[in-house]
Amino acid sequence: MSADNSTLLETVFYGHPPCDGWTNNTEGAFYHLGNTVLFLGYMGGSSAYGSLFIFGFMTPAFTCLALWGWMTMCGVDVFTWNLLLLVACVFQICHLIYRLQQDGLASEELLALYSAIYLPLDVPVQVFKDIVEACENKVLALRVEETYAVEGKTPINQLSFLLSGRIRVSLEGQFLHYIFPLQFLDSPEWESLRPNEEGNFQVTLTAETDCRYISWRRRHLYMLLSKDRYITRLFSVMLGSDIANKLYSLNDKLFAKSGVRLDIRLPSLYHVLAPSPPGSEGEVCSRSGSARDRVDPVEQQEAAVVDVVPVPAYQKSEPPTPPTPRLQIQEKGGRFDRGETAGTLPMRYQRGRAPLAPTDTPKL
Repeated sequence: MSADNSTLLETVFYGHPPCDGWTNNTEGAFYHLGNTVLFLGYMGGSSAYGSLFIFGFMTPAFTCLALWGWMTMCGVDVFTWNLLLLVACVFQICHLIYRLQQDGLASEELLALYSAIYLPLDVPVQVFKDIVEACENKVLALRVEETYAVEGKTPINQLSFLLSGRIRVSLEGQFLHYIFPLQFLDSPEWESLRPNEEGNFQVTLTAETDCRYISWRRRHLYMLLSKDRYITRLFSVMLGSDIANKLYSLNDKLFAKSGVRLDIRLPSLYHVLAPSPPGSEGEVCSRSGSARDRVDPVEQQEAAVVDVVPVPAYQKSEPPTPPTPRLQIQEKGGRFDRGETAGTLPMRYQRGRAPLAPTDTPKL
């Protein structure tokens, strides 16, 4: 075997007469131009655009070499091979352009949406195209102070995603929170209804700036979700995250007068949000208004009843001396002074109180 290999090598290297001398004649401008362009073409990358760069340079390179074989060498074989390579490069360029058009998106806004939201989640481009096709590849617009939905009037028949701009959410004229780019406009309303239910918006959504958004019709989106479980899980994650962000933005608006931030997850927030009868508020304020100024906020949260201890009976015969007021903290479920029972107390004292519930109702 080794003898056969050595014979083949000897034939390749020594089986032909050696060159007596190198010619000084050049092969012409087409030959050198073709090889120069071919050299530049091999500097492309490995991506789709890199391949397009390579074949884009190889096409004029083989064109020059084919002209060199036809006009200078006058060789049919040289011309034929370079012509075949030229045709192959042209077909490769057409195929790459077709692939890039198939994988491309309809607009720059949708491309930015894919790069910002779906690409970090490793969502394939084809899946994103199916999602966008459900909204007919349309990007809608809202002008300044134009309303997207009116509370109690606009039906919940679509789901929208904000691409740019800012939306103001209000209830009965009171500001609630903002909706910023790359957030759903109506995720709480979408999750509040089943597929066979209908309802209206409970809040008003108004554009504060020029806005751009995409919108899925309810029926079209439900059809897409019923066909593809991957898209269903994807929307479930995105909607859940968006609703959580909206709840936290509302939580930032709740704060006590002392500057303590309240948490919507604490049970003590119930006593802040629950309404109290007007009479009970005035009664409590008149009885303990002066005492609150001297009592620590922690003691106010723990106190159930604030009262003054009456003068003992054995001191009634002596000259009256003004007794020193002091606070008496009584435990839950104990007896109340002046004949008050749990049934006759105001409504705010009949609730089960959490340890961290403040006695002052902060303004929302």
